[in-house]
Amino acid sequence: MGIVSPGFRGRRREGVVLPPGQYLTKDFPVLSVGPTPRVATETWEFTVTTENGTVHEWSWPEFRALPSETPTVDLHCVTKWSKLGTNWRGVSLDTLLADVDTAADYVVAHSYDGYTTNLPLADLLDGRAWIAYEFDGDRLAAEHGGPARLLVPHLYLWKSAKWVHNLELTLTDEPGFWEAGGYHNYGDPWREQRYQGD
Repeated sequence: MGIVSPGFRGRRREGVVLPPGQYLTKDFPVLSVGPTPRVATETWEFTVTTENGTVHEWSWPEFRALPSETPTVDLHCVTKWSKLGTNWRGVSLDTLLADVDTAADYVVAHSYDGYTTNLPLADLLDGRAWIAYEFDGDRLAAEHGGPARLLVPHLYLWKSAKWVHNLELTLTDEPGFWEAGGYHNYGDPWREQRYQGD
């Protein structure tokens, strides 16, 4: 018999439902693999590289000229904290990938500090992911991934790569930093996919 009974949706805390094993926080904890990179918007660039090597790129002014959205989303960290109703501004991946011709099914997100994480391309589309540059109405602080980070709120937060600068579209699934170290390949908080085998 499994640990989680069929139909279990999470636990109720303070009138809200959280994914299994999570607790509610009002803080925004800062967790990083290494030192916080300081990336100036004058040198920042964002690229999408297709499986055949075609590169689509945006400078900071070009990126900021794109249509933006203001999603309000819940965040769930693999370390078991959840922060609800967070407010962001960013550019939808639907916008950034609209003119990208690809047969890829997967993505490896690359950050300025060398961090990587892998995701199915489908999880970045249909209004489910953004490159975010504001949090709570202010410029995104460096410790939270500023000037811009990937935001994929339906997965554990390690999939929302801070300081993102490139999305590499791939035909095969290639594990990123934490995935190669034993974290779950997908990371669905509602299924408690923290580690391989979960």
